[in-house]
Amino acid sequence: MKTIFKLTLAFLLSAVALVAQEEGAPQPTGFIRLVNGVAQGTGPVYLTINGENIRPSGYKLGDATGGIGLRPGSHKVTIKRDGVREGTTTVVLAKDQTVTLIPFAEKVPASDEEPAYFKIQVLRLKQKNVDSGRVVTFVSVSSNPELKVEVQAEDGKWSSGFVKRLSVAELPLNFTQGYAPAKVAGNPIKPIPIGGAGNYVLVLYDDPEEKVQSLYFRDFKFLSAD
Repeated sequence: MKTIFKLTLAFLLSAVALVAQEEGAPQPTGFIRLVNGVAQGTGPVYLTINGENIRPSGYKLGDATGGIGLRPGSHKVTIKRDGVREGTTTVVLAKDQTVTLIPFAEKVPASDEEPAYFKIQVLRLKQKNVDSGRVVTFVSVSSNPELKVEVQAEDGKWSSGFVKRLSVAELPLNFTQGYAPAKVAGNPIKPIPIGGAGNYVLVLYDDPEEKVQSLYFRDFKFLSAD
C-alpha cells in the first residue's frame, strides 16, 4: 500500500510541475497597434478585440498605442464612436508581427432608404522585412486624393514625393540625430525625432475642421498597406 501511495504522490507532483512549467513558458505573441484618425462623431473612440473593450476610457483623435499583445491567429476588431457607424475588421496575426490599424470615418452617400452618414473604415498596415537603415513612411487617411510630402536631410537638401489616400509613400531619411524637418502640402509639420535605425512613420489625417494633421510613431520594420 505504501508503495502505491508513493507512486501516486510522485505522479501527482510530476503533473503539477508540468502544468506550472507550461503556464510559466512564454507564449508566442503578435501585436496590434491602434492609431486613431476618426475626426467625425463625438466622444472617445473605443477599441474592442474579440468582444473585450481594451481601454474603457477610450482614445482621443491622434492617439497612438503601443503594441497590444495577442496570441497569433484570427482576431475580430471593432472600433466605435458616438455619431458614427462602427467599423469591424478581422486581423490575422503571426508570431512577432505587428499590424497597425488606422481607423477613419468615410461619408456614405444618401440612398432611397436612408440619409448620408459617416462610417468607420480601417486601414491596415503590415510589416515587411527590409535592409537596416532609416526611412520615413508617410501614411494618409486624409480626404485629400494625394498629398505632397517632403523631408530634409542633414546637408539641407530636401527629398519629396506624393502619398495617395489610403496608401503609403517612403522617402530616404538621411539624418543621424536630432530632428529632421518635414512638410506636408508645402506646410511645415512637427520635426521627426531621430534615433537609431528603423522606420519613422508619419500618419496624415484630417481634424474636425478638415485640416491635415500628422502624428508620429517609430517601427523597426517597413510597412505596406494591406
